[in-house]
Amino acid sequence: MFNAVLFDFDGTVFDTGEGITKSVQYALRQQGIEAKTEELGFFVGPPLFDSFKLGFNMTDEQAERAVVDYRVRYKSIGLFESHVYEGIEELLRELKARGVKLAIATAKPLEMAETLLKRSGLYEVFDVCCGAQENIRGRSKPEIITEALEKLGLSDRAGAVMVGDTRFDILGAHDCGIKAIGVEYGYGSTEELRSADADWTVSAPAEILEILSLKAEQN
Repeated sequence: MFNAVLFDFDGTVFDTGEGITKSVQYALRQQGIEAKTEELGFFVGPPLFDSFKLGFNMTDEQAERAVVDYRVRYKSIGLFESHVYEGIEELLRELKARGVKLAIATAKPLEMAETLLKRSGLYEVFDVCCGAQENIRGRSKPEIITEALEKLGLSDRAGAVMVGDTRFDILGAHDCGIKAIGVEYGYGSTEELRSADADWTVSAPAEILEILSLKAEQN
């Protein structure tokens, strides 16, 4: 059976889309760019610097400025425009009761993710929390997943699985030699998850437990 489950944060454990997209809009306006919130879902999850640069054809300097401006609003307002996805708390506590090790592996600055986990009462459920440091460029997903795996002290990576909502989570997990579950209720599309070769896709948190239980029966 999988004895360790790593979770992405944005779009997987917490629905943080409102705060992120409104803060992205704020940052873009500082550079004279207008964008609709429905056009900015791709910012939820990946490193901000990359999303600004690639999504709006920015130079490094422009993208760095956008990240700084984004955080002006996000830290004070956007961070709290979020909530835990329905069914996630029940899933996490059931896994914990079964003795499964739990980790957060997010490209979000770690301090921000921990703030929301503590406010929601879920911080103590996780054995390990790993994320980006609060710098401009961020860290790659494989780096963060590797850190989480090392901190969990797993002797066999075959017992670990990553849960996330974008191709970055799926590809990052595979780069680290572990399987991945793609969640369709987040901000990545079903097509994106499948094209990244997610080992499974689910439409609700409860289905994650079904996959893990099925794996246990197969073993």
